[in-house]
Amino acid sequence: MKDEELKKIKRILTYEISKVNNNIIEYKKSTKPISPENSIGRVSRMDAINNKSVVEAALRNAEKKLKGLKIILSKIHNDNFGICIRCKTKIPIERILIIPETEKCVHCSGR
Repeated sequence: MKDEELKKIKRILTYEISKVNNNIIEYKKSTKPISPENSIGRVSRMDAINNKSVVEAALRNAEKKLKGLKIILSKIHNDNFGICIRCKTKIPIERILIIPETEKCVHCSGR
């Protein structure tokens, strides 16, 4: 992979990591326990609990994505970076830029 491609990918990864970190901070703020002494009404309380569950799922997904992005960033200078872990063909730069945490080509990701 060319140096300019690697620099572009590194910039995108760094940006994505920053964005996901910010999302995680916001999700953590939104997943604080809902105090039973809040007088928000039964239906509103049920909505708040449901919303909290949705945000907790988003938090788990963001943490998983962050982990993947950091792993890819740590591998960016390896000789096999941008090579599909399954079929060993080159992953198109466009795919890496769209899904930076990918380690498989389009063909192998569907398997």
